[in-house]
Amino acid sequence: MGVKGWNVAVLLAIGTIWFSGTTQREKPVVGDSSKTGHVADLEAKAAATPNDPAALRELAQGYLDVRQPGMAIGAIERAAPAVRGEPTVEHLYARALLEQGRSADALAAEKRVLAACADPSLDAPVCSSYLVASATRRAEIIEQLVQLGVEDANAHPEASSIAYHNATRQVSLSVTAH
Repeated sequence: MGVKGWNVAVLLAIGTIWFSGTTQREKPVVGDSSKTGHVADLEAKAAATPNDPAALRELAQGYLDVRQPGMAIGAIERAAPAVRGEPTVEHLYARALLEQGRSADALAAEKRVLAACADPSLDAPVCSSYLVASATRRAEIIEQLVQLGVEDANAHPEASSIAYHNATRQVSLSVTAH
């Protein structure tokens, strides 16, 4: 191989490294101020009304929107037991746990949501049909993740896809009269 051959090989190697290095983007170290400013307002609102489940839900949702599930979990775990036990807050807690890679804990939280919605003797507010359907569907998917041994769905996308497919496949029956 002559000098031209080596030059071409080196240029191809440099081009390949340059091309493969620019296809991935890193997460920003400092959050977007337009989103974090909104979260700061939600934090102030939640601090002003610590016994308001709606304020806590908005704050936790704000944290999830800026991809900070650990902050959402921390806010919910530090809330008063009556606020934390509210089914919609518990449902959001399950989502944050799932996004943080804690499938077994998320499944337990979703089961608590479904139990609270099914128990008429509890003093909890009546659960909406949307909450029951969402918690049921998420619990089915998370249960498949746990059965497959997947703790972090983001770290195992193939297994997560299989779990989602297993939980959401539908069977239809066709009845014919003879």
